[in-house]
Amino acid sequence: MTLRLPLRIHRSGLAVLLGSCASAALALAAPERPIPPAFGPHINLASKDFAGARSFRSKDRIVGTYYFYCYDAPTREHIVNPEDGSDGLTDHPPTLEDFSYKSVRWHKQQLRDMTAAGIDVLLAVFWGAPSERDPKATLYWSYAGLGPLVQAREELLRDGQRPPRLGLFYDTSTLQYNQWGIHIDLTTDYGQRWFYATVRDYFSAIPPRHWAMIDGQPIVLLYAAAFAKKHDQGFIDYTRQQFKKEFGGREPYLVPQDSWQVRGDNVCAWGGALGLRNPGIGELGPGYNDTAVYGRKPLIAKRDGGRFYEANWLKFLRRPSNFVMLETWNEFHEGTDICESKEYGRQYIELTRKYADLFKQGWTPPKPKGPFSGAKAVSAAPGGSSENSGLRLVPWEDGATSARNQNGQLAWIAQPLPGSSAYLYFQADDSFKWSRSMNATVRVEYLDAAPGLLGVEFDGEDVTAPQWGAYSGTKKLALKGDRQWKTAAFKLRRARFTGAQNGGADFRLVAEAPEFAVRKVTLRRD
Repeated sequence: MTLRLPLRIHRSGLAVLLGSCASAALALAAPERPIPPAFGPHINLASKDFAGARSFRSKDRIVGTYYFYCYDAPTREHIVNPEDGSDGLTDHPPTLEDFSYKSVRWHKQQLRDMTAAGIDVLLAVFWGAPSERDPKATLYWSYAGLGPLVQAREELLRDGQRPPRLGLFYDTSTLQYNQWGIHIDLTTDYGQRWFYATVRDYFSAIPPRHWAMIDGQPIVLLYAAAFAKKHDQGFIDYTRQQFKKEFGGREPYLVPQDSWQVRGDNVCAWGGALGLRNPGIGELGPGYNDTAVYGRKPLIAKRDGGRFYEANWLKFLRRPSNFVMLETWNEFHEGTDICESKEYGRQYIELTRKYADLFKQGWTPPKPKGPFSGAKAVSAAPGGSSENSGLRLVPWEDGATSARNQNGQLAWIAQPLPGSSAYLYFQADDSFKWSRSMNATVRVEYLDAAPGLLGVEFDGEDVTAPQWGAYSGTKKLALKGDRQWKTAAFKLRRARFTGAQNGGADFRLVAEAPEFAVRKVTLRRD
């Protein structure tokens, strides 16, 4: 069975800011061009080149953030909407003086503030690609900004400070939108070399003593899979092999977003600014507001005076992973910034320091109080009463349903995508799932409408399961198709229920059948 994880993008890097960040045409059929050699001098490394390099251990508690460095005040680059010259930023830096990827002073201030916030790792949002190496290319700032960033960190180290180490956030938008107009197929030799070249170029520009590493592996997180024409495991394996050859035997700590159908060292999930996600690496943020971005239908998750951010930290701390990414340090367009700003001052720097310290101390918040804190079970059924039963159906692209009468009962009727299984996603109330992990039973009252199989996939602790355990599976039940209402029980072992599935769901029903209906679902503690 193919695991379907449809994409929901609230920002798409290059694609979102295409008007202001890229004049490159949409990718059309274009001839393959030679991929240039490494951008920077730190290539073909030996052991001696890692003198002074430090690494986190996989058991360490690490706080990272995404660093957007595309801004340039003198040219207004990525500050105004190019279509009409209007303000393109929802939130704003305290001053536009030195607000530029070219400014060592600006980078130093950001690094100092990240240190004050308790942040260990900076992941530069990198739109570099073989097509963008020309200084006249629209995205050349990705390369031009790395030198000043490295110099800023060098100067802070000389001053005795300990600024965050530098890793890579690979904005995969460039696989589709780039100066050469090529839509990259990662199943081909050329596509694999293109992908690797972006990783290689970034680290070749940064001395290894500045790298952010886990167990000696430099950190690389990937954005969405949707921009690749095709992909398979091959591009991950190729990147590991080539990096090891050219960077002193090191392999990257490669972390695909949960939309990729590949195996990496962990799993991340963009969208934490809208609410906690934790498929392996935790993702959370202060809120979201993209009303200033030209041509968008606004999406807003209110900050609520910092309470939204604190609530998501507390959710994370109840069932933490060892690595959390804050979304974002300074994405002013979408109002996800935690850096110092005109609108919020240093409020979110101080809040981040508070919760980063608690995280590293291993503090666990008290059990959340709510209507289901002491409940043994929660349930959901179509109709108004299900909203107050502690379990809710989560709408999602591959989990579409309609509610109507079926064989005399009001039921959710699954509407699978063509060629797919039917999925119904469910999320439990936070006050019910206070335990870091639990054994539970899902009881399903279903119409056996057609022959097939029925099972449950849940957010569990088995990291060998798809998406770092987010889709751990139970044994499957055979469906006969006799059109009788029946009840089935599925045992969940070591369920973590961190909302790591699509839409923040904790588990989903999986019906491998052309027709399927459910009248009630109950989640019970064992």
